[in-house]
Amino acid sequence: MRDDGIPRGASLAALGFVGGLAVGLVAWTSQVERSRRELFSHSPLRRLAALGYLRGQPGAATCRLLREYVRWESRPLLRRRAELLLAQLAHDLD
Repeated sequence: MRDDGIPRGASLAALGFVGGLAVGLVAWTSQVERSRRELFSHSPLRRLAALGYLRGQPGAATCRLLREYVRWESRPLLRRRAELLLAQLAHDLD
């Protein structure tokens, strides 16, 4: 036991928990940014994967991003998929 009455193991566990949260937040933020970047990638497969990821990220910002993507996308299949996703997200936000 330390001088302040808190067991050493409890302090280490709390420190580990907070550290894990910080690492998780950084990893999650990195994944979001990567998915947004890959939505406009040269690779159609990466764009498809980014659309799949964005399906689980409802919100006004995602809708704005998808509107921009629909205007940009030249492949009809990917554009239709994005339009359907945009319609679903817009409906869910209403």
